[in-house]
Amino acid sequence: MFVVGGESLIDLVPVSAEPGAERVAHAGGSPFNCAIALSKLGNPTGFLCPISQDEYGDVLLAPLAEAGVSVLLEERVTAPTTKAIVSFNAKMQASYVFERGADRAFTRNGLLAGLPRQVELYQIGGFSPILEEDAVVWADVVDAAAERGATISIDINVRDKLIEDEAGYRARLSQFLDKAHLIKLSDEDHAWLEPGESVEDHAAELLARPNCELVVVTMGEEGSRAFSRTASAAAPIYRPAVFGDTVGAGDSLMAGILTWLGEAKALKPGGLATLDAAQLKTMLQFGAVVAGINCGRIGCQPPSRAEVDAVLSA
Repeated sequence: MFVVGGESLIDLVPVSAEPGAERVAHAGGSPFNCAIALSKLGNPTGFLCPISQDEYGDVLLAPLAEAGVSVLLEERVTAPTTKAIVSFNAKMQASYVFERGADRAFTRNGLLAGLPRQVELYQIGGFSPILEEDAVVWADVVDAAAERGATISIDINVRDKLIEDEAGYRARLSQFLDKAHLIKLSDEDHAWLEPGESVEDHAAELLARPNCELVVVTMGEEGSRAFSRTASAAAPIYRPAVFGDTVGAGDSLMAGILTWLGEAKALKPGGLATLDAAQLKTMLQFGAVVAGINCGRIGCQPPSRAEVDAVLSA
């Protein structure tokens, strides 16, 4: 099973970029989106996050069930569902303001009990390093997954509006990065973490960490890049016929990459490091199609494997 641990929330999304536009509620959260995308691409997937008893909790459970994701924490919590108030710029690129709630209503014992005995991949949620009291618990979950043989991935997803202690956040994030075999970040994450540094140098620094074998950087409309210690590659975005928005694009791309790696039998100790430049490019192209199809829709609606295969075969 692939397990994604971390936040789920409700995106309150405006129907247009116009000021004061009406907002519609969509189920979301980067780990939540990635779990759904992974399952729709054909991977047995579990989602490790508390779900609220409120009406928005019902909204979250519906797409998980529809996609066939296993909800690993079955008992729902009384805390209200976490919310993200979404805004768009002129290019319909999303930014967020957050109200935390049920995604933090966990215990160490509860999370560890929900973790399956066999885990092929464990993905660290982007909110995990934000608060010290949460980070220490999620770190134990990551360690438990690694002890069960899981490859560890992280999608950094810096949410600067939630970070009140930047030095503490950077230190906690560094500890999670030391545990990860695969690190994904966006060009915006890169600019926040290492302003003025080249993407190539930042990737080399990440690859120098104890476990990291592969770094993926998404570059918006410029596509994506992948780096290992021995190879690198780049791929353009896949443009859908009709553009919707970018909500969940990075999460969908991450799911596509993890799917490709699983099918390539690379999710094992040392496996990511063996991929050559041609394989890395094919991996990025697969992820780009998954993300591009999603961008043809409003909100995060990852494609099925059949939809991805239809594009690739064409």
